[in-house]
Amino acid sequence: MTLHQSRRAFVKGTAAAGAGLVLGFHLPLPGAAVAAAQAAKPNVFKPNAFVRIAPDNTVTIVSKHLEFGQGVYTGLATLLADELDADWAQIRVESAPADAAHYNNLFWGSLQGTGNSSSIANAAGQMRQAGAMARLMLVQAAAAEWNVSASDIEVSNGVLSHARAGKRGNFGAFAAKAATLLVPWTVTLKQPSAFTLIGKHVPRVDTRAKIDGSAQYALDVKRPGVLTALLARPPRFGARIKAIDDSAARALPGVVEIATGHGMVAVIGRGFWPAKKGRDALKIEWDDAAAEKRGSADIVAAYRALREKPGTALRRDGDAEDAIAGAARTFTADYEFPYLAHAPMEPLNCVVEVAADRCRIWSGSQMQTLDQGIAAQISGLPPEQVEVHTMFAGGSFGRRAVQTVVAEAVAIAKALGGRAPVRVMFSREDDIQGGYYRPAFVHRLRAGLDGDGRIVGWQHRIVGQPLTPQTGDGHVDSSLAQGSATLPYAIANVSVEAHPTSVGVPVMWWRSVGASHSGYAVETFIDELAFAAKKDPVEYRLSLLSAQPAAAGVLTLAAEKAGWGRPAPAGVFRGIALQEWVGTQVAQVAEISLDRGVLKVERVVCAVDCGTAINPDIVAAQMEGGIAFGLSAALRGAITLTEGRVDQSNFHDYPVLRMADMPRVEVFIVPSRRPPSGVGEAGVPAIAPAVANALFAASGQRLRTLPFAGQNFARR
Repeated sequence: MTLHQSRRAFVKGTAAAGAGLVLGFHLPLPGAAVAAAQAAKPNVFKPNAFVRIAPDNTVTIVSKHLEFGQGVYTGLATLLADELDADWAQIRVESAPADAAHYNNLFWGSLQGTGNSSSIANAAGQMRQAGAMARLMLVQAAAAEWNVSASDIEVSNGVLSHARAGKRGNFGAFAAKAATLLVPWTVTLKQPSAFTLIGKHVPRVDTRAKIDGSAQYALDVKRPGVLTALLARPPRFGARIKAIDDSAARALPGVVEIATGHGMVAVIGRGFWPAKKGRDALKIEWDDAAAEKRGSADIVAAYRALREKPGTALRRDGDAEDAIAGAARTFTADYEFPYLAHAPMEPLNCVVEVAADRCRIWSGSQMQTLDQGIAAQISGLPPEQVEVHTMFAGGSFGRRAVQTVVAEAVAIAKALGGRAPVRVMFSREDDIQGGYYRPAFVHRLRAGLDGDGRIVGWQHRIVGQPLTPQTGDGHVDSSLAQGSATLPYAIANVSVEAHPTSVGVPVMWWRSVGASHSGYAVETFIDELAFAAKKDPVEYRLSLLSAQPAAAGVLTLAAEKAGWGRPAPAGVFRGIALQEWVGTQVAQVAEISLDRGVLKVERVVCAVDCGTAINPDIVAAQMEGGIAFGLSAALRGAITLTEGRVDQSNFHDYPVLRMADMPRVEVFIVPSRRPPSGVGEAGVPAIAPAVANALFAASGQRLRTLPFAGQNFARR
């Protein structure tokens, strides 16, 4: 049996692009795409790249960030509309084209993308500035038409008026005139006391479309003659195709083509089911010579061995080793965390059209610059000839940050000679078994207490895969330091070190990244030390937070609202945890019960300090969603391997939280006038340690291996 050579082989380097180049590849792109899009809309007032006001009085706000459920369309629109003094009913939001020159993430340089809870934080000033510029130009246009002073014109709810002259007009009436004026680059922004939308309740701009089904996801895109491609993926990561027999697949109705090359096989059909049946009919012999063949137990065993040795320093204050050696009491705790899948409700997919002079992509693109750049490389076109149409996305949690599916779709479309649009789809099994997981980790924490229970030394050692390639110069992926080297507690002698490992399992960002595991280790260990010191867990933490008023504030607020210090209801036990994520402080109190040793999380009280809460309802929703996401992983989440093969395949063996498991959640937002910080991930890392600390209160057991599934907890 020999490797079938497709008549249209994949472009050289496709496999490499899908596996590596997307992650670290971007190009500075010109603004031609947005200029062309705007030029196609005559008589529309476009003072900047973020807002258009049409003669029909609609205000279209352009979002440079992907809307995948986190509410960013509403947040960005709120910022701009408030400065514009628009009527919320006239607001529309659309996604920006791929154009890093105009739409880059200000925190990331020349890269357009969404992630790290940065959307509102990086764009808040930008959107407010855009709204204020547009408002001033509308006022100037009205002043010129009415022959009055601009300073006497008032703007409210999308209407300009001049009381003495008895003049009124909506934005649309002055759009054409405003479009002829010079753009005022210096404007005065509102004081918080003048906000009409920021900090208030406004309906989400995407709710209606998502209820009535008109919201367009990449899965909804219909192009004439579109074909669907499914890829046969190796059962072990790193395996290559040795031989293939595709004769049975080619004989099936609806199978149009089978393209092979560079370790990939794509079955292309007239719809999902023909492509899937064709893929199922393939007979492939895999070469596992370079594949990862270890199982989870083997990987963990190797990590445990590394845990015994010093690693690369991430933080070193004082001499922790000496301080612990001289302590009155010492404590050691080892923690183990599994691989985790993202499991977004909408699996990866996209649609691509390739022509001689144009490549079009429809995708829930989280990193438009990366998708545009890799598509340009594969198609052979300049980046400005690659259009990325960013659709709604059904969740991400980090998974869409590197969409190999885009590289695969462009390669397949080019392999077909551009004769038809191509939709590449992941099945649920492809998604769960396809790699790019939250890495597995092993931690060791050691601490020493003096005679009064104060921490005199703290050591934290982390073993696990980095998310970015190691440079060999001693620097370590910064994600390994999240939640560990960023320890908020005032301890004189601290040592944090890491062992970055090399494993053939593809890994990537997962919601709250390093804090998702380090936060658990830190917050359960600090709780253990508080108990050993015979101190209340809240008071113990507060004694270490004198230099961290924001952290102390959310801790105090969560405890107060949960009734900490007062007796819990009969059969209910409480635990608390504190976490920081990109400038946002979160504390959570979990209340749990045990029924014949079975855990039930009854209630979670969450306090959050995220600076100015642009949309308080969305902040609360993100905390609720983050709690559900983190609790789902803590209770049941685990990707395991047996001889290199992933054991899980769908929601039956990689279960997510069900409605019956969801606790009652109460969210309290700390009032603030500082600039907004991110909330998309901040609700995740505190919930697991809060529940674990409550379980200790209930059972006397310290949980050091996640998930909690299968463990029975007898009441103490």
